Amino acid sequence: MDIIQIIVLALVQGLTEFLPISSSAHLILVPLITDWPDQGLAFDVAVHVGTLTAVVLYFRKEISKMFVAWFASLKGKHSEDSKLAWGVLLGTIPVGLAGLLFKGYIAENLRSPLVIAMTTIIFGLLLWYADWSGKRARDEHMLSWKDIIVIGCAQAVALIPGTSRSGITITAGLLLGLTAQASARFSFLLSIPVIILAGGMETLDYLEVASIDDMNDLIIGALISAVSAYLCIHYFLMLLEKVGMTPFVMYRLILGAVLLSLYL
Repeated sequence: MDIIQIIVLALVQGLTEFLPISSSAHLILVPLITDWPDQGLAFDVAVHVGTLTAVVLYFRKEISKMFVAWFASLKGKHSEDSKLAWGVLLGTIPVGLAGLLFKGYIAENLRSPLVIAMTTIIFGLLLWYADWSGKRARDEHMLSWKDIIVIGCAQAVALIPGTSRSGITITAGLLLGLTAQASARFSFLLSIPVIILAGGMETLDYLEVASIDDMNDLIIGALISAVSAYLCIHYFLMLLEKVGMTPFVMYRLILGAVLLSLYL
């Protein structure tokens, strides 16, 4: 890959992983639009490592508290932080199971521009409805186990390209009465085990079929995706209450319409 392709793809991954606009859709569409060669599994793993690093660093204090509280809960000492830690683990189960069962089918049948166009529009409208109708009365520590299962199942739907993992989990959180910031924070914490699982599966696939040709490309991609993802998380959370979800809904609707016009 040339340096322009590395920068663009790493920025796309870093920015879209946590915005409610679907990173998988953009990583599929960019090579189609630019006619670039496939970036390969090694690069996919590298940029996922970058986004994982970003979210772990950003929420390092929260993660540390949750980690300590989780171990304490094993001894019967429960707290808000331990409940949140268990919630993240529980909320990851549906997407893990769905990934094992449907990964092959999705890769073969649901990665087309038309599927991405439809999911981009449909789940964009659902995000708008959730943003408009949500009660915004609770934070992530007030989630019930039923709420967590609902958000976890919503996350599993995001395996379909164009849905957006962050978008559908934030949508579910808003519909369940969480504030926008609480929905986003829980979505981002929930992304950590998902990125680890996805990156682990891609690493196994990569080790079976290829060898690293250029480590510099992978390092540059990981660094760019990490920095852009960290800044994205910071400014998204900072501006969320001011701008709401409308800009992202509008972007999704425009993107979906453009794809329909190009590929119908």
